Amino acid sequence: MKRATKDWLHVTRGDAPLVVSIPHAGTEIPAEIEARLVSPWLGRKDADWWIPELYAFARDLGATVVRTAISRTVIDVNRDPSGVSLYPGQATTGLCPTETFDGEPLYRDGQAPTEAEIAERREQYFRPYHDALSAELDRLKGIHGKVVLYDAHSIRSHVSRLFDGELPQFNIGTNSGASCDPALASALEAACDASGLPRVTNGRFKGGWITRHYGRPDTGFHAVQMELACRGYIDEPAVLTPDNWPTPFHTPRAASLQAALTDVLKACLAFGVSA
Repeated sequence: MKRATKDWLHVTRGDAPLVVSIPHAGTEIPAEIEARLVSPWLGRKDADWWIPELYAFARDLGATVVRTAISRTVIDVNRDPSGVSLYPGQATTGLCPTETFDGEPLYRDGQAPTEAEIAERREQYFRPYHDALSAELDRLKGIHGKVVLYDAHSIRSHVSRLFDGELPQFNIGTNSGASCDPALASALEAACDASGLPRVTNGRFKGGWITRHYGRPDTGFHAVQMELACRGYIDEPAVLTPDNWPTPFHTPRAASLQAALTDVLKACLAFGVSA
């Protein structure tokens, strides 16, 4: 069942003890912001492409899905709203990014958002997303006693500014074990490993602000982040250009990854209904 919300905020309600958050698949950029960018393509380059399509099966499992259509270039709802870095000392992007993952400037000279504008974007986009996410988590915890928050992401397999070499297919983040029960993390690891594809837990991606903020296992809220290497469901050109990126969703290739992800979400559900 879809709940009526703002036109950029989409909530599909289920009654299972699982919320799937999709914070980075949005591509909408208000015209007044897009006009200040170096290019509209750069403003959308780092989206988590096709994640809603990849996880379309989640609704059939009874999961609640919360996603924003707003681009992370406008505001990243998976960053600390205070602006504090999630990965001190490492390259990353901020609450209202001013550069791409590859270090390219997003805004024309003198056009980057001011502190006042960042505060306005927090109120307009960040707060409603988290109000919706909190409401769904509270609703489901009231039904089941505990709930799993699964934060769904993807990124290119090679981003040299962010990490060395090729990223594993599955990157599980539990804030170094603080955001969920170890039994849940173990179940997700087992589901990923059964696919035969490479997996790491709390490697380069330990979980963003959503995982860290909502993961309070002692109170029944268990949060995990799944960062996928997007080669599992799309082609990744060696050099990205406006003519070749993003590539289309590759349905045949995605099928095996979706089978593994179905097992991952079923492990979340099994944990959520366990005593």
